[in-house]
Parts: sequence; structure tokens; C-alpha cells
Amino acid sequence: MIEGKRADSARRRERVLKAVDAAIRTGGDITVSGLARAARVDRSFLYRHRDLLERVHAAANTPVEEGRVAAVSRASLQTDLANALERNKRLAARVRQLENRLSSQLGDAVWAESGLGAPVDIDHLQRRIALLEQEVTAKQGELDERTEELEAARAANRELTRFLNHRT
Repeated sequence: MIEGKRADSARRRERVLKAVDAAIRTGGDITVSGLARAARVDRSFLYRHRDLLERVHAAANTPVEEGRVAAVSRASLQTDLANALERNKRLAARVRQLENRLSSQLGDAVWAESGLGAPVDIDHLQRRIALLEQEVTAKQGELDERTEELEAARAANRELTRFLNHRT
């Protein structure tokens, strides 16, 4: 009976080793569960035999050979997980930023609709003020120019009047 149990264990070990070799050759699933399924053994069998478990982990972490289909390794999965977590953090920060922006815009809208805030057309009024200030400046320049012309005309009239009065 003991010999039968040893022979059964040896047959299962051989199936596990063949499954590991086949997974390495084909680029198949190199995980404890996948290999246990392929070898038709229980996962606990692999965990009880440390040498088989170490061989499974070594096969999972070996780099892919040229010309062979890439198998998913533990390191690549961990890298993918780290990248996904980092992307998740960036997206969460962006969501917070957009929520704050939306909250601010909704708050401004509510404030304006409540009548407590400034009128909606403040920007239009400020543009109109700037335009009117430019017009006032232009008109002031025209007024100054005409005032100078008027002063020059008055001075010329005084000179002519003086000249005419002194001649007689």
C-alpha cells in the first residue's frame, strides 16, 4: 500500500513536471491553479512539494524566449497593477478637480439667480464703460485741438484789430 502511494505520488509529480514543461514551451498559463488543472492534481499537492512549487514560480518568472508567445509573468502583472493604481490616482485627482469646478460654477449660477450677486451683464457693462472712456478721451482731444485753433483765431483777430486801429 505504501509502494502504491509512492507510485501515485511519482505519477502526479511527473504530470506536474510535464505540465510545467508544456506551459513553458507553449507560453501557456504558468500559475499554480493553471498547472494543477493541467496536471490533474490538487493545488495542495503543489504546496506540499516545495521543489515543485519553486519550479512553478521559477517558470512563471523566467523571461520569454525569442519566437515564443509571451506568457503573463508575475512581474508583468505586478507592473500592470502598479500602473493601473497610478492611473487610478491620477483619474481620482482629475475627478476631484472637475467636481470642484462644477461646484464653483453651480454656486456662481445659484448666487446670480438668487439676486444677491452682481448682475449677469457686468462684463458687458464693463466693456461698454471702456468704450465710452475711449470716446471721451477722443472727444477731449478734439476739444483741445479746437480750443487751440479758437485761441489762435482770437489772437489773429486781436492783431488785425490792433493793426487796423493803429493805422488810422
